Amino acid sequence: MGIRIIKTALAAIIAIYSAVYLNLEPPLGAGILAILGVEVSRMKGLKSAVQRFVASSLGLFFASLVFTIFGFHIWVVALFILMTFPVLARFQLKDGIVTSAVIVFQLFSHGEVTVDVLENEVLLMICGLGWATVINFIYMPKDQHLLESLKASVEKLFGDIFTEMGRTLRDPSHIWNGSELLEVHRIIDEGARRAVLNKENRLFGQEHYWSTYFEMRRLQLESVQAMLEELALVYEKLPQNEPLAELLELLSGEVKSEVYRGITEKRLSELRQLYKSMELPRTRDEFELRAAILKMTMELERYLAIAKRLKKRNVMLDKAEP
Repeated sequence: MGIRIIKTALAAIIAIYSAVYLNLEPPLGAGILAILGVEVSRMKGLKSAVQRFVASSLGLFFASLVFTIFGFHIWVVALFILMTFPVLARFQLKDGIVTSAVIVFQLFSHGEVTVDVLENEVLLMICGLGWATVINFIYMPKDQHLLESLKASVEKLFGDIFTEMGRTLRDPSHIWNGSELLEVHRIIDEGARRAVLNKENRLFGQEHYWSTYFEMRRLQLESVQAMLEELALVYEKLPQNEPLAELLELLSGEVKSEVYRGITEKRLSELRQLYKSMELPRTRDEFELRAAILKMTMELERYLAIAKRLKKRNVMLDKAEP
C-alpha cells in the first residue's frame, strides 16, 4: 500500500466528517474533492489546490448563470460544458475541470440557485481541497536516502561498464552482454524523476544538486554509449589498447570519488601525447582500429568535460564526480 493511498484515505475521511459537522450537503462531495486534491508532492499539491479552487469557482459562477437563464435541464449541463471547459483549458486550469464538474453536478442536484446553496458548495470546496492540501503538507516521504542509493548504483554501474570496456580492449574476443548499460539508463531516469519530486517537496530553499547530478550522468551516458560504438570496431589487440584499458580501469574507481580530482584528465592528456609519438599505421586495418581508439579518447574527454562544466554551475556541485 503506497503512502499516497493512505494520505488520500485520510484526507477523504477528514473532509467528509468536516462536511457533516458543518451540515454541508452532500458531505461525500467533500470526500471526492479531497481525493482529487491529493498529489505526489507539496508544490504540485499546492498548485493543484489553487487551480482546482479557481476552476470550481468559475464553474460555479457560469453554472449559476446558465441554470438561472435556461433552467435545470439535462441539456443545459451540456451547454455548460461547451461554454466552460474550453475557457478553463484556455487559462491553464485543466486540472480543475473534474472538480468543477463535481461542484456543478451537485448544484444541479439542488435544483435551485440561492445564496445558501452557493455557500454550501464553496464550503464543500474548502473542506475537500483544504484538507487535501493540509495532508499533503503534513507528510511527504523523504527521498534523500533513496536518491543516495540510486546515486551509488549509478556509480557502481558506470565503474562496471568501464571495467568491461578495459577487458574488451585487452581481449577483443571478450563477450559482454551490456546489461549494465540498460540498467544504468533505467536508474538515471528513475533518479531524475525522484529528483524532481524532491525539489517540488521543498517549498523553500530549493535544492538543485540532485537534478544536476542525474542530468550530468545522463549526458555522460551518451558519451559512454558513443565510446562503446567505437569499441565495437576494435576487433584486434594493438599496443594502443593496453594504456587506454589502464585508463578506463582507473576511471572505474575514480567515478566513485566525492570530488573531481582531475587525475583521469591528466592521464588522458598524457595518453594522447603517447599516441602522437607512436609510429603511423602501416595498413588500412590498423589505421581504422587506431582511429576507433582515438575516437574513444575524444569521447572520454567529453565525458570528463561534462562533469567539470556542471560542477561550476553551483556550489552544491562540489560533490560531483568525474
